[in-house]
Amino acid sequence: MKNLEIIFEDDYYVVVNKQAGMLTIPDRYNDSIPNVLGELRKKYNPIFTVHRIDKYTSGVLCFAKTEAAHKHLNTQFEQHTLQKTYQLLVLGETEAEGKIDYKITPDPREDGRMEASEKYGKASLTNYKTIKNFGHDYSWVEAYPQTGRTHQIRVHFLAIGHPLLIDDMYGSPEPFLLSTVKKKYKLSKNEEAEKPLMARLTLHSSRLEFKHVVDEKTIIVDAPLPKDFAAVIKQLEKNY
Repeated sequence: MKNLEIIFEDDYYVVVNKQAGMLTIPDRYNDSIPNVLGELRKKYNPIFTVHRIDKYTSGVLCFAKTEAAHKHLNTQFEQHTLQKTYQLLVLGETEAEGKIDYKITPDPREDGRMEASEKYGKASLTNYKTIKNFGHDYSWVEAYPQTGRTHQIRVHFLAIGHPLLIDDMYGSPEPFLLSTVKKKYKLSKNEEAEKPLMARLTLHSSRLEFKHVVDEKTIIVDAPLPKDFAAVIKQLEKNY
């Protein structure tokens, strides 16, 4: 399992720090595409999927090893009694903290896309606090979704006017370049073109807190920021 970083494991759970670009479960049309569940099945039998994160989102992803642990975690997800924490980079200057309370419904104009609505869809709630604003241009935010709707964080932040810095479905697909924020940036002699600091969804699942099936003690698992995400923050801090 060279592609997987296990960050917590006991007799009941295995939690990985998923790389951006890797599927959580097998692709419905091509099960040969690498995915976390498929890799775990090479070592663990049985193994149960508890939740998913988007292909281009990195970070904490939890699986259960027993039916009892699976049922116990599912109940926590359904009842919203566990806590998920995400870190994200968005456009614009966000408030110090806030609550996003828009319903989420499928977008009839595009298959697979969701949209926020005040009247229609499933009730959805995301709390957030700003870690740091970079002028009026960018913000580093920590979000705490209280519900688990498809693309919830991406849709909610778009709804309040702060789409993710990179998001090919709900914002701009353009990669983030150092020259965007460094005024006197110049290519080195060996470079033909500038390499992006980050070229995927600016969203990271940073923490999961849940109750253990055996004794109800709280388990907290953290996944550090990946290199591309950290590189963007470093340059924003230098240039703002």
